[in-house]
Amino acid sequence: MSWMHYLQRLYSLDTLDTRFTISTKTPTKPAAVELQVDPARHSSDELRERDATRKSTANTQSSRWNTPEFYFYFFVILIIIPLMFKAVIEVSQESHPVYPRYAHLLSEGWIPGRKVDNSDAQYASFRDNIPHMILVVALHPLLRKTYDYICRADTYTRVPQPDSRPNGHLTQGLSALAAADARMEQRISFDIFFTSVFLAALHGFSAPKVVLILYLNYKMAKTLPKSYIPFCTWIFNISVLFANEIYRGYSYAKFAGFFFPSIPSTEAKDQDATFHWASTLDKYGGLVPRWEVLFNLTVLRLISFNMDYYWSFNQSGGSPIEKKQLDPSNLSERDRICIPAKSADFSFRNYFAYILYSPLYLTGPIITFNDFMSQSRYRPGSITRSRTALYGIRFLICLLAMELIIHFMYAIAISKSDPDWSVYTPFQLSMLGFFNLHHIWLKLLLPWRFFRFWSLLDGIDPPENMVRCMSNNYSMLSFWRGWHRSFNRWIVRYLYIPLGGSGTTGAWGTVRSIANYLAVFTFVALWHDLQLRLLMWGWLITFFVVPEIVAKMLFPRRKFKGRPTLYRMLGGIGAVGNILPMMAANLVGFAVGLDGLQGLVHGIVGSYYGVAFLVASCATLFVGAQVMFELREEELRRGINLKC
Repeated sequence: MSWMHYLQRLYSLDTLDTRFTISTKTPTKPAAVELQVDPARHSSDELRERDATRKSTANTQSSRWNTPEFYFYFFVILIIIPLMFKAVIEVSQESHPVYPRYAHLLSEGWIPGRKVDNSDAQYASFRDNIPHMILVVALHPLLRKTYDYICRADTYTRVPQPDSRPNGHLTQGLSALAAADARMEQRISFDIFFTSVFLAALHGFSAPKVVLILYLNYKMAKTLPKSYIPFCTWIFNISVLFANEIYRGYSYAKFAGFFFPSIPSTEAKDQDATFHWASTLDKYGGLVPRWEVLFNLTVLRLISFNMDYYWSFNQSGGSPIEKKQLDPSNLSERDRICIPAKSADFSFRNYFAYILYSPLYLTGPIITFNDFMSQSRYRPGSITRSRTALYGIRFLICLLAMELIIHFMYAIAISKSDPDWSVYTPFQLSMLGFFNLHHIWLKLLLPWRFFRFWSLLDGIDPPENMVRCMSNNYSMLSFWRGWHRSFNRWIVRYLYIPLGGSGTTGAWGTVRSIANYLAVFTFVALWHDLQLRLLMWGWLITFFVVPEIVAKMLFPRRKFKGRPTLYRMLGGIGAVGNILPMMAANLVGFAVGLDGLQGLVHGIVGSYYGVAFLVASCATLFVGAQVMFELREEELRRGINLKC
């Protein structure tokens, strides 16, 4: 096969995540081989979804790639993109007058003649520990195989192939179900052993604090009356977020000082045996002493377990798998998420293994408890050696891209040095903001993909967090469906839908939808960090979503059925109006803050040249939007509708 074929496979959506090419209602094993729809073997929901995909495919326009219009767009892109890189590389040279102001933030790099901008603490903690993490990822599968060999797992964890019955449905004998339960028990046993060691290494003597919070959440779900579980779960876990922030990880020394207030001074405390013992515990905080910073993701899993347990009470009349005559070894993703785990699965043992599952503990992606238990019993058909290997190669390519960026473009260090924005031209200012956002995108993508790769190696397939490149987004709503996608799916399942979702149609439905967005993004902002700028970010996102919702109501696609070009041009104008606020909101929330954004904006539009540049930028964004539209049309022509 040619190198082009492998390149296409490497960058295919299927390699990134089969969820992008296979319906969530379709079992993964048949979907890989079936090309025809057999009504006798598919649910009515699945057939309706495939019909909807066919209709959306039928409504697509013919390809525009080989048209004069797009030749012009390609010419613009070939000119603009090199200039964008050039602008930031130029202001990152030692000869630039601002360089001495941020030089102390740079470190020695591995590329000759270049220093590295490793000034972002969040990414630096990941980058500096890559060698250690690679060692752990290499050891983990080997230890699992050794554990399975010692415990002779191969004698009872082979799940037989299901029998094909004359009625066309797949069933499974008791021996297969017992083997699946044995596989789950075997995996959970190893997970508890490895997770205990992993947690102790990460957090040292702070590990019991994590376990205590887990235990309190578990006991609340198990002991409270059923009707109280949702409310108490949310109150408890939001309170944990606030308490973690206020008490900074619950220092043993501070608690010793609280319980022994009679000690008059710091010197006396140092001599006190109790305080000295508590201070010693604080010193041994493991590889990640500030465990509370990473606990936000754990909170999501705590809520997932409690809510999945609560919803399991709503099932009556037997197992949905039996009623629907489903094959438990080949469930669709939606079934794995929505069908409750067995009542016996909601034990502290399984809960502990799920919450602290090592590959996904630090950064995710997030997987629900029901899905985790299903995949622990049956290895997903979506995991193959070739797909996992290609996914690992894509991670390495992204890591190399990040290394080149932080060696040649010092946008993060510049923004951290409280710069004089007037020194830069409007084009340089806009590119510093643009590549600052790209750094944020990459610094999140790399940990998410690294730990998802580890999970795939271990036989658990969580959702891919990043659907598209940051620059391939024009819709505020779609952007949040594809950015931190597993978190978005979690929000939809556990918060947005329980709040009422998009509500009813009409004006009241729109108002209710906006109110739900406000509640969701307020939670998302507080969940990220208890900072005013992030709260402002959440409210800005909600505010900027409103024009898009209104525009869709005023200009529905059906009204332009005979005028697709006009609709596309209007959509391009709307896309430009979306992209600029998206960049502004994310710069406020995750990069330069409100003051920094004001400095950037003033530097860009504070002169006639800046205003002219802004107009040219909008024209360039319009070109980019047209290419994005066509990329999505191309996906629809291939029967793929990502809705983002």
